[in-house]
Amino acid sequence: MNKRIALAFVLILSAATAWAGCAGPRVERISPDRVTDISGRWNDTDSQQVARAVVGDCLAQPWLDEWKRANPDRRPVVIVGAIINKSHEHINVQTFMKDIERALINSQKVRFVSSREERGELRRERSDQHEGWTAEETRAGVGQEIGANFMMKGSLNTIVDELESSKAVFYQANIELHDLTTNEIVWLGEHKIKKIIDKDSVKW
Repeated sequence: MNKRIALAFVLILSAATAWAGCAGPRVERISPDRVTDISGRWNDTDSQQVARAVVGDCLAQPWLDEWKRANPDRRPVVIVGAIINKSHEHINVQTFMKDIERALINSQKVRFVSSREERGELRRERSDQHEGWTAEETRAGVGQEIGANFMMKGSLNTIVDELESSKAVFYQANIELHDLTTNEIVWLGEHKIKKIIDKDSVKW
């Protein structure tokens, strides 16, 4: 009898262990604003921090005052061009570009126009509206797009220093603002982030 009870206990324990092993990962919902440096790699906090820093520096430089003096009734129109990832990591530059766009628009110091890809989609929609499917009084006008005066573009770079269980990663964003009429670079900016990582505590 005791053997049967012991066997039953072992079977129950095995089943419970198997069930626990099949359970899904533990998930915790947190605030999107909370800093989460889990792997030490470039993350959403880095993207937002760098975007705010470079845009803040850009809008505080003399080129903007010069524009205002020459064009007192207009804000300059800016577009974000290519941001090239030259780092050793896979970085979603589209997210970084959106963070830059958001910082520019929210500053209210410049006007902002759609990217090349977005303009193509908008033009196709306007073309469709003028094919006779849309009521004339509600059609979007053609030939009324706002041209950009300046383009912001740049790159993300890294330097890695590594020894045994320690790793230092140095991130640098180099961003430029180009005058689209003259091709003059009116502003050069950069922002740096440095991280020290204990590799023994990180699962790579």
